Amino acid sequence: MAASDTSADTPQEVPVTTGFWALTLGSIGVVFGDIGTSPLYAFREAVHNATHGGPVSREIVLGVLSLILWSLIVVVTIKYVLLLLRADNNGEGGTLSLMALGQRALGRRSWVLLALGVIGGAMFLGDAMITPAISVLSAVEGLKIAAPALEHYVVPLAIVILVCLFAVQSRGTAMVASAFGPVMIIWFLTLGVMGLMHISDDPGIVHAINPIFAVQFLLTHGIIGLVILGAVFLAVTGGEALYADLGHFGRKPIQAAWFYFVLPCLLLNYFGQGALVLAHPEAIENPFYRMVPESVLVPLICLATAATVIASQAVITGAFSLVRQAIQLGLLPRFEVRYTSETHAGQIYLPRVNVMLLIGVLLLVGLFRSSSNLASAYGIAVSTTMVCDGLMCFVVIWKLWNWRAATAAALIVPLVIVDLTFLTANLLKLLQGAWVPVLFGILMAGLVWTWRRGTAILINKTRRTEVPLTDLIKSLEKRPPHIVKGTAIFLTSDPAYVPTALLHNLKHNKVLHEHNVILTIHTAETPRVDVADRVRMEKISDKFSTVRLTFGFMESPNVPKALAIARKLGWQFDIMSTSFFVSRRSLKPSAQSGMPLWQDHLFIAMSRSANDATDYFQIPTGRVVEVGTQVTI
Repeated sequence: MAASDTSADTPQEVPVTTGFWALTLGSIGVVFGDIGTSPLYAFREAVHNATHGGPVSREIVLGVLSLILWSLIVVVTIKYVLLLLRADNNGEGGTLSLMALGQRALGRRSWVLLALGVIGGAMFLGDAMITPAISVLSAVEGLKIAAPALEHYVVPLAIVILVCLFAVQSRGTAMVASAFGPVMIIWFLTLGVMGLMHISDDPGIVHAINPIFAVQFLLTHGIIGLVILGAVFLAVTGGEALYADLGHFGRKPIQAAWFYFVLPCLLLNYFGQGALVLAHPEAIENPFYRMVPESVLVPLICLATAATVIASQAVITGAFSLVRQAIQLGLLPRFEVRYTSETHAGQIYLPRVNVMLLIGVLLLVGLFRSSSNLASAYGIAVSTTMVCDGLMCFVVIWKLWNWRAATAAALIVPLVIVDLTFLTANLLKLLQGAWVPVLFGILMAGLVWTWRRGTAILINKTRRTEVPLTDLIKSLEKRPPHIVKGTAIFLTSDPAYVPTALLHNLKHNKVLHEHNVILTIHTAETPRVDVADRVRMEKISDKFSTVRLTFGFMESPNVPKALAIARKLGWQFDIMSTSFFVSRRSLKPSAQSGMPLWQDHLFIAMSRSANDATDYFQIPTGRVVEVGTQVTI
């Protein structure tokens, strides 16, 4: 193995100070919400799949527990906590960050990495719909044990909780987030105490630590063992959130929270459930809630509901961040982004994404109506994302960390094989509900493909009629038009060619401003860009300059603030005498576009739904002049 050079690509170390422990507490509240609510249903569903309604045997319980234990160790601990948390993109994690990091490592754009990133991102959005539905349903289902007469109110109550959760998204998450850590600490402590109380029911349950039980279980159950493995995978759903939230908390706090608190509490609870079921087989109906006496059942249901709401909130905000990254990377049209905090740029709200998720969640609850039914649909979304993460991680280890390909493969291939095994196990449940995230992933990937393809065709089509900027400047110097005072800023994607708005201004108004700026906005393959690298200016003639603004794919492009930096660099302009010229294209379908007619119409619909460039780039509306053009595509 070659010497590994990861100095530029490993997360910044967080010193062991008060800040470190605050970040650790915050990570418990946000990062582990999803995986922390898995004990509500994971063990139950795995054993149900193994027994098929028959008696619960010691072999089944020990086999399932051993599979859960080693899945948490291999998939979550080794792959995500120890390995992927080191594969950061300037301190940020997540599927799209990993994709951008891989592109940078290769030094070129790779369609394979793009496809992996899109598929992984699409499945994460599917997970963002399923997690709130299954988590809240599993928590509220405790009512059936506390008061069987309330069974018919489980679904309506879950719907009310979910509608309220999505309704408050526009108000921001700051106040709720401040309570995440303490609530989840109480939740995990409760999990651990519940487990400790019941391990003594059958101390022999600790034998499940031996991986032989897991191997024997799979070998003796054949294809059924693979189906059960799909249910076992529910115990590791949420593992991908460890990586996605890397930028918020840092590697060391997440690792400390996992090793010293979260993982021990989870294992204690799973082993406590196993011991309880061995001692009282009838408890398999709902082993989690059967672990406590009836007198504390209602408080536990309330605590579980709070924990599932927190888990749901974490994936919802994660979906907002993912979509914003996709927009910045040019994978989706511009959606409206609202900022819900004056101090934290990462706290955002996307109205359309929020509505889309709410509709999806309500459809899932109405269609499946129980957490057991939803369990079949859950695992495939996360397992697909994990496979994509593993494959992209190989590129990073090989090309960016400078490992030999064989050494990188020796590390990653076994982990990817485990992920592929879980993916295959979940695919066996395709007709039982796994088709839902698959269909959603296909639809999302289709939207991204259509947007990328349509945008490329549109650029190529407009390029044929564009005039090189240098040619126009020479022409204007020979035959200058009427010059008016002030500064005109023309937004364009390619500074080498004349912006459409400038051509129309010359053609119809027959005037030219005394100062003209050709402005391009570039998205880097890093999450954030240093302020010193934000602005690049070049004067190309007495009346023309080019300005290039660069933003990271996790930053919100704010043109006025960036131009304020340009003023410090010597560009003298008055915002009150500056006009921003923006082209607005009206698209029409064409039989010769290069895309099927249905895709033409889909691309046009996506373009029309895009948020206005003025709002997206936060340009003062009173200083904007829009020039409309009609283009056939």
